[in-house]
Amino acid sequence: MTDERERRPPETAETTRDWLAERARTSSEATALVEAADGTRWSYAELDAAVEETAGRLADLGVRAGDHLGVLMETRVAFVRLVHAAMRLGAVLVPLNARLTGPELVRQAETADLNLLVCERETEADAVAVADSAASTAGLPVASVDSLDADGVAALREREPTDFDPAAWSRADPQAMLFTSGTTGDPKAVELSMSNFLSSAVASAFRLGVTPDDNWLLCLSMYHMGGLSVVLRSALYGTTVVLQEGFDAGNAADATAEFGVTGVSLVPTMLRRMLDARDSLSNSLRFVLLGGAPASEELISRCEARGVPVHPTYGMTETASQIATARPREAFAHRGTVGRPLLWTDVTVVGEGDEGDERDEESRDDEADGEGGNEIPLPAGETGELVVSGPTVMRGYYGDPAATNETFGEYGLHTGDVGYRDEAGRVWVLNRREDRIVTGGENVHPGEVVEALREHPAVRDAAVVGLADDEWGERVSALVVTEDDATLSVEALDAHCRERLAGYKCPRTVAFADELPRTTSGTVEREAVRERLREARDS
Repeated sequence: MTDERERRPPETAETTRDWLAERARTSSEATALVEAADGTRWSYAELDAAVEETAGRLADLGVRAGDHLGVLMETRVAFVRLVHAAMRLGAVLVPLNARLTGPELVRQAETADLNLLVCERETEADAVAVADSAASTAGLPVASVDSLDADGVAALREREPTDFDPAAWSRADPQAMLFTSGTTGDPKAVELSMSNFLSSAVASAFRLGVTPDDNWLLCLSMYHMGGLSVVLRSALYGTTVVLQEGFDAGNAADATAEFGVTGVSLVPTMLRRMLDARDSLSNSLRFVLLGGAPASEELISRCEARGVPVHPTYGMTETASQIATARPREAFAHRGTVGRPLLWTDVTVVGEGDEGDERDEESRDDEADGEGGNEIPLPAGETGELVVSGPTVMRGYYGDPAATNETFGEYGLHTGDVGYRDEAGRVWVLNRREDRIVTGGENVHPGEVVEALREHPAVRDAAVVGLADDEWGERVSALVVTEDDATLSVEALDAHCRERLAGYKCPRTVAFADELPRTTSGTVEREAVRERLREARDS
């Protein structure tokens, strides 16, 4: 009998051109992009030509295959061109959060080993500060897609395009790095391969039922996975991106009708605002992918009452977006679930073993030797940490093998989220293991905020937690202990934080205490902190 392996075709290092080039070759006249502000349309052939020009100008600035191309700007057509131009050149795209402060951006730029940083008018000063602020970023070239306000910045549109050889991509090649605070608050660059993005796009299409006639409204920031994935997936699918610069709830709702939008990715706060702004959303919508933060039962009920095809989803930057997604019927019948894992994705709920478990002696011996730790998979209905494996899971954290090794275990990527799977395989996410705060779809690590608070000379100690917020899902809140005889106002503390943290990370509720509530072991009693802050908020 012929061995099964002998009947398989030999593995090859399959290569391909960038996705936009392939799409322009097969669907040149199809609409690739619509600018929602004025209705300007770009065919795939037109967008491809514009990207070729952008890539040539980047090549003139010295960008080569394997380089790390930083982008510091909000969602706009120029950003879309840079995404595709990076792939055409074989460069690794590194989007930076335009809402971060200078010190936060410096830390990310140092971590990412950037070769060029491209900015816009609104972010030019921050980009220049990044290039001038640290030894490892000193001399970092900066280019702007707009007219210049600072010396030493190259005007991208004035560069003469240079000839270059389009990159040939294999699935293992790193395609992008996006930042996440992870569970420690330190910036971590999530390294994602072409295979990660490709597998995510295919699995998402199987769950959502994507067709070439779909129009995706892009109103999320492209430095987040939710916004970037729309641009990349649309080139693969041959669908149309309807791009809105800056989110406005009423305009976004109107755009769904004006342009026959069939799909949109949102965080709960954005969807809530759209439903508040308009009586109904366009009946052209087939899917509203809702992620970035837990969706309340009240919001799901509003969607059911108004016929909004909401698809609650659970995902991470480390998994190139979606892990599990519920279709509307499932979301309405089982409120709170994020649905079943996507194609090729496995979610294991793990707990810690103890001496009383019933595993065999050999398994326990393996754990004692350090193989697999104390992780044990839990049955349906039991709560533990969600662990993910599959082809969408990241390569690792760039330049940080220790953090990468710590994140992966026997069953895959540790998400840091607590939840369970029911008998039908649906995933339920209950809370975040490390007390991360999710406000308006943005992750905030309490430790980072505490560190900023402690830098104030009048602050002796602080504890930071999230409080439920109808508008943002959670609000960052701080209980602060001042130095003896120190006088400190909430306004002064806010000004201090805004010099060090992005606005969404700054505490919106602040209370003062003589001491932080602690357990007998000395750990901050977080629930007691929350109670004090609730009282301060409601008083």
